[in-house]
Amino acid sequence: MNPFEDMRIFAQVMESGSFTAAADKLGLSKQFVSRRLMALEERLGVRLLNRSTRRLDPTPLGQSYYESSLRLLNEVEQVEQGIAGQTSEPRGTVRVSAPLSFAVAHLGCLLPEFLQRYPQVSVEVDLSDRSVDLLGEGYDLALRIGVLEDSTLIARRLAAIDRVYCASPEYLERKGTPSRPDDLVNHECLPYGHGRQVQWRFLEQGKLRMVTVCGRMRANNGELLRDAAVKGMGITYLPTFIVGEALATGQLVPVLEDFVTEPLQLSAVYPQHRQSARPVQALIEFMRERLSA
Repeated sequence: MNPFEDMRIFAQVMESGSFTAAADKLGLSKQFVSRRLMALEERLGVRLLNRSTRRLDPTPLGQSYYESSLRLLNEVEQVEQGIAGQTSEPRGTVRVSAPLSFAVAHLGCLLPEFLQRYPQVSVEVDLSDRSVDLLGEGYDLALRIGVLEDSTLIARRLAAIDRVYCASPEYLERKGTPSRPDDLVNHECLPYGHGRQVQWRFLEQGKLRMVTVCGRMRANNGELLRDAAVKGMGITYLPTFIVGEALATGQLVPVLEDFVTEPLQLSAVYPQHRQSARPVQALIEFMRERLSA
């Protein structure tokens, strides 16, 4: 077998996490996959994987080889797609990482429509609020909300996301309605995130202000905080796609509306080597089209 095929097998083992799962996806036997990986390590003269009865862990050289393999395999895929003709339908698999709350609210409706439009494209979605390593973990595309870190990744803006400060009518009747950001010192807050201090951003007289808030509950999941706010536990600050229904039904009411900052940006980020990958670009354009409203 040629080195390119060994590279493809190794990449699939890394992505699947086991010889058995990789063999199933490749349509090969577990023994064959194991033999090819041993032959690859022998040819390179290094150990790529640390094997145990429960898991496979890449060595530092194995991780480096995997990242290089992904780039080469993706380049080959792009060459083949180019030869097949740019006028043909997009085809292939797109691995996507997306924030949990946003994906639950939107992607469940959008992705089936996308797949109906492009029948030769498949999508694998991983829901996580952490900032994944696209190159190291083999993702083609990630959706990210907020300010992006400087990196070599390419970013495309998809939509603006409004946020709102809100609380239940029962809580405000019991504790009073804040009229200025400084009033939050006397309130129970339900901040998103972890750490001893969480700061909320306000726009006051055209200037950005940061106010440290605290409360008896904080979490890194918006639905959990929304439900706590509905139960009268305090004031929270969340995107409208999480609290919109509760606002519409009156379970939550907005506060401090005169001090809300600019919307967050929803962006699609992807590695440079995926810039010409037609399934990736088709998904980005589809989401821009559907989410711009």
